[in-house]
Amino acid sequence: MENYLIRNDDDAVSKITIQDVADALGISKTTVSRAISGKGRIGSETRNKVLEYIEKNNYKPNPIAKGLAKQKTYNIAWIMPGDPGVTDLPFFQKCMSGVICEAQERDYDVLISMVYDDDISSLKRIVTNQKIDGAVLGRTLTDDENVRFLKESGIPFVVIGSTDEKNVIQVDNDHVKACGELISILLLKGLKNLVLICGSDRHIVNLTRREGFESAIGSASKKIKSEIYMNSDNEGAVGRIVDNAIHENVECIVCADDKICAMVIDKLHKENVKIPEQIKVASFYNSEIIENNQPPITTLKYDPRELGITAASLLFSYIEGNEVPGRTYLPYEVMLKGSTQ
Repeated sequence: MENYLIRNDDDAVSKITIQDVADALGISKTTVSRAISGKGRIGSETRNKVLEYIEKNNYKPNPIAKGLAKQKTYNIAWIMPGDPGVTDLPFFQKCMSGVICEAQERDYDVLISMVYDDDISSLKRIVTNQKIDGAVLGRTLTDDENVRFLKESGIPFVVIGSTDEKNVIQVDNDHVKACGELISILLLKGLKNLVLICGSDRHIVNLTRREGFESAIGSASKKIKSEIYMNSDNEGAVGRIVDNAIHENVECIVCADDKICAMVIDKLHKENVKIPEQIKVASFYNSEIIENNQPPITTLKYDPRELGITAASLLFSYIEGNEVPGRTYLPYEVMLKGSTQ
């Protein structure tokens, strides 16, 4: 396969081969490739001559030529769940936007790989076929096959979320601290009877949010009645929990995410239960689906796009051989609003 250099003119886009450069300067193709890649034995005078010729004629290597010269694909993968619900999708889209933004700054493209809890064949295919230089994993699980495979493959990767696997670069919000802070504030307001509704216990984010809830309850100076419901992110389960909460005079329903919170709000409206007069509601995650509710919902606010930008930035630094931190926590904001007044 011939390596091409692309010339960008105002009126046209033309191609020149490495052979053309070699012929013009009276040197070999190998010498031109070494000058472009910066690798291999080549005198500084010859390298400078090649680079000056390329710059003078406004030529630059196309991604394929650069990849061949440096043994890079100039692709990274964005790995996201293949089965996100309508309410989950915006989070992954915003993370992906951050990853793409950072990749564009590095002249990289982003391949999207959809994986499922029990099927990571898409990820295995692009890694095995050597289509990427690294990857950003958008969700972490307990007993995470994605993480294990990426570690075994030796390819650089960063996860958005947390994992107990050793030697994995992680970018996350400190959910334990954030959720604990929100609950502590509610307890200071005098609440003594709360429930927490969570989704799948395979998702690490739900486990860390639960840990924050339990930590605040356990640190309270007074006896608090609380109950936690895991694997309860469908309408039937949420409906039954809300009915029971009303019957048990629960003071506040805390939701692990915006999807669950939207179902709780809908159920309370159907039962003509007023928020916050009869029961208070809070969410450990804010999004468009609940932010316009009346009354406004007390939530934790994170920036998914910044998660993507930071994860991709760390990935590129790691690919370049730089030392990067094992775990990075991004800021959060506690937003106290009318639903817990």
